[in-house]
Amino acid sequence: MLVRLIEFFGVIIVKPVEGVGRALLLLGSVLKNIFKPPFDIRNIFGQMLEIGVNSLPVVLITAIFTGMVLALQSFTGFKRFGAEGLVGSVVALSMTRELGPVLSALIVTGRAGAAMAAELGTMRVTEQIDALETLATNPVKYLVVPRFLSGTIMLPALAVVTDIVGIIGGYLVTVVWLGASSKAYMRATWDFLKTDDIYSGLIKSCFFGAAFTLISCYKGFYAKGGAEGVGQATTGAVVFSSMTILISDYFLSAWLFK
Repeated sequence: MLVRLIEFFGVIIVKPVEGVGRALLLLGSVLKNIFKPPFDIRNIFGQMLEIGVNSLPVVLITAIFTGMVLALQSFTGFKRFGAEGLVGSVVALSMTRELGPVLSALIVTGRAGAAMAAELGTMRVTEQIDALETLATNPVKYLVVPRFLSGTIMLPALAVVTDIVGIIGGYLVTVVWLGASSKAYMRATWDFLKTDDIYSGLIKSCFFGAAFTLISCYKGFYAKGGAEGVGQATTGAVVFSSMTILISDYFLSAWLFK
């Protein structure tokens, strides 16, 4: 009984530690191969198209309605205190500091991260990755590095788009629908918004992009168990990437805004 209990807790402890260790080894291999020629520019741009451009429609829809509902709720609450003029600053600061980076990261994780894990997982269970190794091709450099670079580059770009569209959505609700002053909204936006707020959001987005691509590639790269294993890898990639984004957001905020 005691031996089984020790084995049970051993599995609980060893599996997460082993997973973190393998992910860190993968990260080290990625960083080592980023600056090592040859550089597959065509593959990198293809992944940037998949991660960034193809995610634009869902990012735009999410951003504009997030800005609209944020402005609506803020206007309703601030009206009780006669502070409707501050709605623009609330929308701008919320989008640039938190909602823009986090929402864009979660959306791209659900769309592109799942696709990465499924694609690499399918290649693993069908032994295509093993075939690359037999052909003297580094699978990390060929498969993981382009995705890692593309996610790190494109997520800040998507966060900027999310910020701008969210602020526009807040303007539409506050000024066009609720009839507030356009000058007051714009003045509140620009008076309280600082470049540090924008830079902090971009730093977060870079980290989120690197994190979700690494986790998604790791889950797919080490998938096993056929079609069921690919499904588990895809689910695990989205879940763990989303948790990492939300948890790290707190620590990054505590560091950037202390």
